[in-house]
Amino acid sequence: MDIARLNINELRLLLDKKEVSVKEVSEYYLDRIDKLNPRLCAYLITTNSNAEKMIDKAQKRIDNKQSLNLTGIPLAIKDNICTEGILTTCASRILYNFIPPYESTATKRLLEQDYILLGKTNLDEFAMGSSTENSAFCVTKNPWDLETVPGGSSGGSAAAVAADMCVAALGSDTGGSIRQPASFCGVVGLKPTYGRVSRYGLVAFASSLDQIGPITKCVKDSAIILKTISGNDASDSTSAPVSVPDYEDSLGRDIKGIRVGIPKEYFIDGMDKEVEKVIKDAINHLISLGAEPIEISLPHTEYAVATYYIIATSEASSNLARFDGVKYGFRRHGKDLMDMYLKTRSEGFGAEVKRRIMLGTYALSSGYYDAYYKKAQEVRTLLKTDFEKAFKNVDLILTPTSPTVAFKIGEKSNNPLQMYLSDIFTISINLAGLPAISIPCGFAHDMPVGLQIIGRYFEEPLILQVAYAYEQSTNWHQKRPILD
Repeated sequence: MDIARLNINELRLLLDKKEVSVKEVSEYYLDRIDKLNPRLCAYLITTNSNAEKMIDKAQKRIDNKQSLNLTGIPLAIKDNICTEGILTTCASRILYNFIPPYESTATKRLLEQDYILLGKTNLDEFAMGSSTENSAFCVTKNPWDLETVPGGSSGGSAAAVAADMCVAALGSDTGGSIRQPASFCGVVGLKPTYGRVSRYGLVAFASSLDQIGPITKCVKDSAIILKTISGNDASDSTSAPVSVPDYEDSLGRDIKGIRVGIPKEYFIDGMDKEVEKVIKDAINHLISLGAEPIEISLPHTEYAVATYYIIATSEASSNLARFDGVKYGFRRHGKDLMDMYLKTRSEGFGAEVKRRIMLGTYALSSGYYDAYYKKAQEVRTLLKTDFEKAFKNVDLILTPTSPTVAFKIGEKSNNPLQMYLSDIFTISINLAGLPAISIPCGFAHDMPVGLQIIGRYFEEPLILQVAYAYEQSTNWHQKRPILD
């Protein structure tokens, strides 16, 4: 038995039967991280010193026959999600020594089930990037090919799951940051409806776009984690006051008659032909399972990238103004207050973060606000309306997650626009606030490809139902890179 290959349900069964202890499982994963992380840099820190108390609590709960879904399950958390008393850096020099005095709501809900925190995973600094090359500390490698990127910004979480360095992980998704790395690393990545999961304790990049979600080995694991972390939260005014269904109930149901929309704008010139073939094969497979295909149009898709990079950078400019070296984090002393601000922020932030702050500050500045930020918000409404019209005729929408497979490290570093286009198929979903999942559906150029399934607001159960039907009738989710 290889513990590393087990999913949540399989490990739950072993733990509850006392065939393995929480300590044995946790130490197995921590040893595996020690062995593989120097090559992959999926983790920024491991929490060996904190694990002992968590292990004891989880084992006691199991011994008392009170275990829940995630009791004793070793998970990883993206390092922009606050963990009380444990370093949270956002992969930025400006927060290199920040230890939060509070817990995020998402991880608090995991703690209520006595999960085991293995460590905090690497990301693009402040979640700004599509390759996890923008971290201030190290570049994460894709476990399938160490010369390629794992995607971003949740590249550390995706790489850790793909390399079996945790059972599952949490990531955050602002413009594709869960789904794109999940696609590149051959794992499952779910971005919930905006407001489904509390953002309290998620260090803000773009507040109207950010959402926490799971990265897992299989669809059922995503359903389990989503149920745990979802729900209204008084600490987050954007958290939706809607009930949380049991997402596992939708798994295993027939998908016959479910109408799936195929947007013509998502099969474009410049898309990798091998990726396109894999995606079309996956769509045809769902059709063979009973799904009904309908061609649809999302006519404003071409404006999504420009719209996103005005709104997201504007919100980033506002959110990151708080990092000034006064109250916490990195500080450079200066001859006066302004000099201290300038030195702290110029040395504390990396190039990509500074680029986005400047773009956002410009878009919000007097004389340009209406031309850029206001116009982008108007186009955002058009994009949202496109989806609303499409969902009158279809139940779900199927698209590629990314136009390419994972690219080489350094390949797009000097061309920000090319890097931004990596998220062309995921950005619209964040602008509209919709839920979407990326699931493994094959390989192109010997690298994983992800199929994206998009649903109506709060219809994660239907997304999971169709994703599970595809997964269980194929074996792509069982493929793992060879690292040992």
